[in-house]
Amino acid sequence: MAGRGRPIDRRRFLAATGLGASILIGGGGRLWAAGRVRGDQLAIGFAAVSNCVAPDRFTAELTLANHASLALPRTGWAIYFNVATMVQAADGAGIAVEHVNGDLSRLVPTAEFSPLGSGETRRIGLISDGPTISDTDAPLGFYLVHDPEDRNAIAEPIGDPAIAPFTRPEQLARSADDTLPSQTPALTYEQNAGLSLLPEAALGRITPDPVDAAYPPGQLTITGAARIRHAPALAGEAQFLSAALARLMAGGRPEPGSTIIDLALDPALALPGIAEQGYHLTIAADGVRVAGRTAQGVFHGIQSLLQLMPIAAWQKPQPRLALPFCRVTDAPCFAYRGQHLDVARNFSDKRMVLRVLDLLALYKMNALHLHLTDDEGWRLEMPSLPELTSYGAERGFSPGEAACLQPAFGSGAEGRRAPGSGFFSQRDFIEILRYAKARHIEVIPELDLPGHARAAIKAMAARHDRLMASGRQAEAEAFLLHDPDDRSQYRSVQLWRDNVICIGRDSCYRFIETVIGDLQHAYKQAGLTLKTLHIGGDEVPDGVWENSPSCRRFMAEQGLSTIGDLQEYFFTRLGRILAGRGIAMGGWEQAAQAKIDGKTRLVPPAQRPGFTAYVWSNGWDADRPDIAERLANAGYPVILCNAGELYLDLAYEKAPQEPGAYWAGFTNLRKVFDFLAEGRFDHPAQDASGQAIDPARRSDLERLTPSGAQHLRGIQGALWGENLRSPARVEYLLMPRLIAVAERGWTPAPGAGAAPAVWQQARDAAWNGFANRLGRRELPRLDGFLGSVGYRVPVPGLSLKGGAALANLDTPGLLLRYTLDGNDPTIDAAAYAGPVPLAAGQVLKLAAFTTTGRRGRVATLPGSAA
Repeated sequence: MAGRGRPIDRRRFLAATGLGASILIGGGGRLWAAGRVRGDQLAIGFAAVSNCVAPDRFTAELTLANHASLALPRTGWAIYFNVATMVQAADGAGIAVEHVNGDLSRLVPTAEFSPLGSGETRRIGLISDGPTISDTDAPLGFYLVHDPEDRNAIAEPIGDPAIAPFTRPEQLARSADDTLPSQTPALTYEQNAGLSLLPEAALGRITPDPVDAAYPPGQLTITGAARIRHAPALAGEAQFLSAALARLMAGGRPEPGSTIIDLALDPALALPGIAEQGYHLTIAADGVRVAGRTAQGVFHGIQSLLQLMPIAAWQKPQPRLALPFCRVTDAPCFAYRGQHLDVARNFSDKRMVLRVLDLLALYKMNALHLHLTDDEGWRLEMPSLPELTSYGAERGFSPGEAACLQPAFGSGAEGRRAPGSGFFSQRDFIEILRYAKARHIEVIPELDLPGHARAAIKAMAARHDRLMASGRQAEAEAFLLHDPDDRSQYRSVQLWRDNVICIGRDSCYRFIETVIGDLQHAYKQAGLTLKTLHIGGDEVPDGVWENSPSCRRFMAEQGLSTIGDLQEYFFTRLGRILAGRGIAMGGWEQAAQAKIDGKTRLVPPAQRPGFTAYVWSNGWDADRPDIAERLANAGYPVILCNAGELYLDLAYEKAPQEPGAYWAGFTNLRKVFDFLAEGRFDHPAQDASGQAIDPARRSDLERLTPSGAQHLRGIQGALWGENLRSPARVEYLLMPRLIAVAERGWTPAPGAGAAPAVWQQARDAAWNGFANRLGRRELPRLDGFLGSVGYRVPVPGLSLKGGAALANLDTPGLLLRYTLDGNDPTIDAAAYAGPVPLAAGQVLKLAAFTTTGRRGRVATLPGSAA
């Protein structure tokens, strides 16, 4: 690729330019010239102005403040930042906004710009497609570059902006037609009004809720001296249980006559649902028995046994544990119960992945869909192609992207910083695979193809340049993923102009064969077989390959007439590559569709043998909300990943402080719990804007046939990585909604098939039971599990009635504390035990606290006016 630079060598740069060290200032790996404004001497502010100026448009304002003793000059600089929309300057501040690529844009001075003097602030009006209603929407990761067109330019971090509060109606509404109210304490109180604190005897003890559980009177007390007896085939399960008990119990060694925990395989065991994953658990005076048809079923029974341990033991090991007598017969309603984790957009390291695996295991989920590659990063070391991680796993500022990928999602100018940069070594990945295997969880890797592939494209271009510099042309072109002569014009949903692999080159297929070979080797090293590869296959923009000479030649050679034919050739050939290696192909639903005569149609399953469709784009705002039903009825195995209910990166509620996206709506705990895998078109619904769906539209949609229902393999939550800027954010967005995903994957939806009134009653009762289990068992358990899980602490609802403040939660049982003196409550504040009298002029501030003293967001309620 012409014009690609090299990584900057400081000493060579100084020598070549003749600049002495005395006029260069460095620190923390950064370098800048004296006599110029530095990045850390600038400050950025951001304020949303209105989302109601025009349909799908918003206005906002940046403030640029200069705290240096020097002026920011008239020319010769640019300020880069990440924002997920195409932003334009909207006033005469003398600063233009230029789109670079993807979510990277920059501010540049125009001819009208006057120098920004010391102590001065400049306001820059912005306009873009919108909306912008929360802190998550703000531009991030600002950095200053002097002489930005210089191949030796250096970036200086400015950082994230100060974000002004969202308070006015035009800031809080997504558009002038937005009918969904912003979340308030009063609205939360109303939504929680149907919940009640259940008596202890009525409280469920196992999550997900088992098919059948009885708890006769009595308890079995065990100590660290308990013995585990098991069949030889259950040695791994016994080892897992032994380690878990060691964490829950203090001291003790097995002794003759001590309690027996018996793990047994019984192939003839009568079980409901997916019997191969079910179990039978008994706790009685003579000991504990966990039986299953398979080792996986026994493992699920072990998790239920552990959940029956006192919550106190999860927070601090206990010398003696009292277990309730029980008889539990249980099995899941779906064979596949998965969670997707995107480590490509922002990287989550091995430690976080292992924590996620432990959470999945605790709630009997059995698949981790690991999104390893995307435009913004390639996250798995491939020994055959080291540039995929030496280049493609790094983000930062490098002129011409010579040394690494450009910053994204606010990752900033400095390279090698998580979460923008990072990858799993082969050793890391093998450890993840073995850890998952011990917990009966299948790790399904995703290598996104042919779109969402910019990290791979750029990494292979870097490889090409390195080898061409040594005159090794054939070797350089062996894995090239782009056509250097391609003049096709396109822009992806995420605003990339160069993120689709050239599928008209044999090097593309050679690349795929090579990385699949490396993947298979990693699985083999872990003692596993790679069964399924998820190939993505989604969001390939219109316009790709149209003006690629390589593709035109390739199409002529293969007898292909249209670009649609070329894309179909790619999926067919990819399927054959995988089938030849004994690997099944999974992908997003777009990979099971093709454009034929200008219309998108289903590809017959015979053309995608063994393909499993993971369906996300089936919300009410999609072209075909019934795409999952259509695919299942056609004969495709289907995994439901409905964006509106199962995308856990969506904001929990419509509140500016809530992190997360909202393009598919807002997804609170109840919405996930209420998810319907079948029959969802038979009940009232709203779109992402809060508008009721016309019953006539629901009546036109395709329903599951009896045979189609047999092709629903299960459900999967999804956690996309754009906003996963820290481990804390991962756990906040994931938990406790993951538990609701697990519930719906294991336990049939309440009231399924019943009349509307009966269905609603059953759903409300089940929700009350689930909410009580979470507030009184699961969240306190998570306070001790894995050293404490950073789940989202619920925000209380508040209502003023008869001069007194009333409070509630969507997870009854957590401690509430409040103040009346204007200060935010701490763990030492007064405990809420009932209505709090609130005089005129007084303000109640109230928050939920975990058992570890961690506080949720504060809710505020003013007293009535005098």
